[in-house]
Amino acid sequence: MTAIDAGPGGQKPVSMRTVVAASSAGTAFEWYDFFVFGTLAAVIGKNFFSELSDTAGVLAALGLFGAGFFFRPLGALIFGRIGDKTGRKGAFLITVILMGGATFAIGLLPTYAMAGPVAPLLLILMRIIQGTALGGEYGGAAIYVAEHAPAEKRGAMTGWIQTSAAFGLFGALIVILGTRTLLGEEAFVAWGWRIPFLFSAGLLGVSIYMRLKLSESPSFQKLKDAGEVSQHPFREAFGQWKNLKTVLLALVAIMFAQGAVWYCAFFYLPVFLERFLKVEPRLVNLLVMGATVVSAPLYVFFGWLSDKVGRKWVLWFGMTLALVAYFPAFHQLSAFANPALAEAEQRTPVTVIADPAACSLQFDPVGKAVYVTACDIAKSALANAGVSYVNAEAPAGVTARVMVGSVEVPSVSGTGLGKPELKAAKADFETRLKAALTAAGYPSVADSERMNLAGVFGVLLIFVVAATALYGPQASALVELFPTRVRYTALSLPYHVGTGWVGGFVPFTAFAIVTATGDIYAGLWYPFIFTLISVVATLFLLPETRGRSLDD
Repeated sequence: MTAIDAGPGGQKPVSMRTVVAASSAGTAFEWYDFFVFGTLAAVIGKNFFSELSDTAGVLAALGLFGAGFFFRPLGALIFGRIGDKTGRKGAFLITVILMGGATFAIGLLPTYAMAGPVAPLLLILMRIIQGTALGGEYGGAAIYVAEHAPAEKRGAMTGWIQTSAAFGLFGALIVILGTRTLLGEEAFVAWGWRIPFLFSAGLLGVSIYMRLKLSESPSFQKLKDAGEVSQHPFREAFGQWKNLKTVLLALVAIMFAQGAVWYCAFFYLPVFLERFLKVEPRLVNLLVMGATVVSAPLYVFFGWLSDKVGRKWVLWFGMTLALVAYFPAFHQLSAFANPALAEAEQRTPVTVIADPAACSLQFDPVGKAVYVTACDIAKSALANAGVSYVNAEAPAGVTARVMVGSVEVPSVSGTGLGKPELKAAKADFETRLKAALTAAGYPSVADSERMNLAGVFGVLLIFVVAATALYGPQASALVELFPTRVRYTALSLPYHVGTGWVGGFVPFTAFAIVTATGDIYAGLWYPFIFTLISVVATLFLLPETRGRSLDD
């Protein structure tokens, strides 16, 4: 790659290779930090929410994973304003330092067994710092590369920023898998989970070193030299309708789908495999690692393709592919990954017969609710077992029961029981329920000999193609939508609302919907609806931006 003139600010020329490498490396590191937490949600639940049941602990950990995303728009506003007022380079250098420090600190935190309620509070604080830092990262990296790249290669060059997500996820998975394998599952759950977090210290040093070598972007430097830098980025980005309507369009047409599709593919699908289809966690990690390796070149390919045919139609292809695949692909995934489970559900369906008035909505964002009615205990136990069920109404006052085919398993009411008695009553019911499910052919784990691994991987690849087609051209499309004066602020907010609030809550919300309804596929309605909105908005409202000048 040739050197690029940094512009009239008198800065040294910088090669496009250095620009892409430094921007992508820092972004990959930040994604590594975030993905380590998401991948270890179940282990985090056991160490920081050990007073909760397994299902509630996973829900709490997934909710905390989502909480980090919740603060990303705040980071987008903070660092977007810094980037538009003082420059791109400084803003995304700060973000990588904050992210790395918070991640390293998580590896040193006490667990619930060591510090009680203080432990999850400290973990929440670190997640807030992580989310805030990541909120300023993506916009800075994408804009920095795009403002250096030639217009005819902008899609391919910014595609490397998108690929950094794959590198970060792959790095997180390989460190976790290696640590798990070397230590064994028991030691890993007890203390080995800290190693992937502590490992980030070395990556942080490399990232800081590379970013210190960068100079300011040409577009911003021109603006600064002309004395035209925005003094009020928020007012210009969100207070002027011409910019605000573009922010809203970017959110609805692109980012709703991005959040839904990408996080369904790389986060909820592994949760689905492990939690509901009972696939061994190490195998799930290997499958996701394989899918991640395949995804890496596809981001650049689809970015390059958008340079040839336009951003809009490549984006639309990705989101539409996911939309039509959600339900049939996940059903097929069940048949491939755990055929015994699929057969048992067809042969011996499970029904919960209960008074609807005694049944709570099993949606517990903070993992603190205590379900004590016979209906709630029955549904919680089935959710823990990863078994789908249908609901049937019983007369008022009748104790809930579970029908496994023709076998009746009466539930038990915990109303008025103390904590030890309630725990014992639940354990007794779960033992009886497990015996009935086992007798009916419901497997406790997926049978690896019957598993169609090629089929499972093929389903993963459908969503990989959809996610990369949507994500590959996305950076260039977003950068081209906004003027230089407010680009950092205006781009970062819709991006992080979409990925943070829509995408970050996909695993948690979809999982919670499943526990509430009893249908392991019901959680897919969450990403489906957001993707559908974007498919329509992109088709009818999104303009083509390929080739736009970034200095206009």
